[in-house]
Amino acid sequence: MRRFRRSRLAFAGASALLLAASAANAQDLLIRNATVHTATAQGTLRNADVLVAGGTIRAVGSGLAAPAGAQVIDAQGRPLTPALFGGITEIGLEEVSGERSTVDKAQALGAEAKQMTVRPEFDVTLAYNPESVLVPVTRIEGFGWTVLGAGAASGGSIVAGQGGAVRLDGSAEPVGPRVLFVELGGDALGLSGHSRAAQWMILDQLIDEVRGRIPPGSHAALLTPAGRATLAKYLDGGGRVVVGVNRAADIRQLLRWSARHNVRVAVAGGAEAWRVAPQLAAAKVPVFVDPLANLPSDFDQIGATMENAARLRAAGVQVGFSQNGDASHNARKVRQLAGNAVAAGLPWEDGLAGLTRVPAETFGVADRLGTIAPGKRADLVLWSGDPLDVAEVALQVWLDGRAIPMRSRQTELRDRYLRADNGWPRAYPAADAAR
Repeated sequence: MRRFRRSRLAFAGASALLLAASAANAQDLLIRNATVHTATAQGTLRNADVLVAGGTIRAVGSGLAAPAGAQVIDAQGRPLTPALFGGITEIGLEEVSGERSTVDKAQALGAEAKQMTVRPEFDVTLAYNPESVLVPVTRIEGFGWTVLGAGAASGGSIVAGQGGAVRLDGSAEPVGPRVLFVELGGDALGLSGHSRAAQWMILDQLIDEVRGRIPPGSHAALLTPAGRATLAKYLDGGGRVVVGVNRAADIRQLLRWSARHNVRVAVAGGAEAWRVAPQLAAAKVPVFVDPLANLPSDFDQIGATMENAARLRAAGVQVGFSQNGDASHNARKVRQLAGNAVAAGLPWEDGLAGLTRVPAETFGVADRLGTIAPGKRADLVLWSGDPLDVAEVALQVWLDGRAIPMRSRQTELRDRYLRADNGWPRAYPAADAAR
């Protein structure tokens, strides 16, 4: 409660400077006197201005003039960043993880969920619900976009299917190219005859089918015609393939396989990725880590360490962040992951890049998202302080230059039960609430 009240006080102190923008919901604005973390080669600009017109960033500099009718915000030196990346999630694909009818991230078309079915054409973005209650919950914490990930499940296969980037602005369509998701290692053994060696056998067979070395009508064929056409798009330097894998030996094998077939891969998880950091850097493979993975929770993560991100970056690997576990309902905690990586040795600018520029480049949306630069979407966040410090809060989020209402189902429930005059029982006795 004390931390909650400190956050409310921080917001109240800045509410006056943001009121006009929120009320007008304007697309044209000038944010003056900000500490602008561009996430570009320009780095951080002190006492800088950002001019937005028509939902697009038009200029970044000092002493910029406001066009007629534009809202002017005095940031008073506070940090301004691009809207953050929420990680690889199922936001809009999952409401209540324990209620199967609300979970759309995986397919299990095998007979009685026991027969492996390989359907790379499966596309989770078709089930995305932009009105999910998780969207505003995540958005008001400073997050403007996420990548929807397809998950592997019994009755499916290690090739889970496709996902893609979506903005948390209420729009229904993905904003970038599709991404193929593959699960390897110990977590996927149940989908590969309980042997990780069989995972490479299956992947090589799928490529043989795409190349025509196994005829479509063969009794051994695993792919549908649509599946072959989809998988072909990810070979020979095509679309991005995100591989969930942790063990260093498996990552080493992945690098050999991707080089052999010219597949553009990214690693998700990568608990032991630091052990093969030079090879990952040489292959230009980005890694999306969970910096809180620092215990040997299974035999694929014996080498887990909180210094994973720092060691990878020192070797030249592009590092992004994504959570293990309940990534959808806790997407707002990704900035805590970045902060922990910085505390464990990752340079601060690289921590921010892992939430902005690196995922935008990896997932093919860097022409629009991930940095503060002229021509980019005006997806911006003004913070009370360091955005990688969980004691600080997002004061205002703008998407396409529009001030997003800073409320969600959670804040509405909070306010409903904390007010004394709402006709409902108080959440806490008055004496407790005052402390």
